[in-house]
Amino acid sequence: MSRVFAYCRVSTFDQTTKNQIIEINAAGFTISSNRIIEENISGSVAAKQRPGFCKLVDRLESGDILVVTKLDRLGRNAMDVRSTAEFLEKENVRLHCLALGGVDLTSAAGKMTMGIITAVAEFERDLLIERTQSGLKRAKEEGVSLGRPKILNGDKLDELTAPLRKRRGFPIQRIQPGRT
Repeated sequence: MSRVFAYCRVSTFDQTTKNQIIEINAAGFTISSNRIIEENISGSVAAKQRPGFCKLVDRLESGDILVVTKLDRLGRNAMDVRSTAEFLEKENVRLHCLALGGVDLTSAAGKMTMGIITAVAEFERDLLIERTQSGLKRAKEEGVSLGRPKILNGDKLDELTAPLRKRRGFPIQRIQPGRT
């Protein structure tokens, strides 16, 4: 008989997992309290780096079912969620997400859903990269200084590098590229 587990996560201490547990029960999953793993950790932390999730994975066995209310409970982004789902599938653990109609993400329909979600996430990532590169190019064309502000410049830099120039050693151009 398959055992059913729930993974409930919130990001801040003033949030509670109660609503997630209520939603899982309302969906018809009967889960004993010792199989409900509650965790308070930022969603920016990868699932495999979360202490509670790692303990859960250690308890899961082939044929078990893991229920989450939303995909974002499982990972920091679509790629992390996909990695987690693929890992669980290899362990023969079925993964149900209530926000996707309770679909088993390890089933054929679930894999298709994950494929679409992953494709959209990759598309969004590519758009972000394009916009960032476009913005950097425009800023550079407008003469905007990019990067961290220089701490030393002008007279102060000359004052500090003068002793180096007097000694036989590296020319200043080799110490600070771009300075002539």
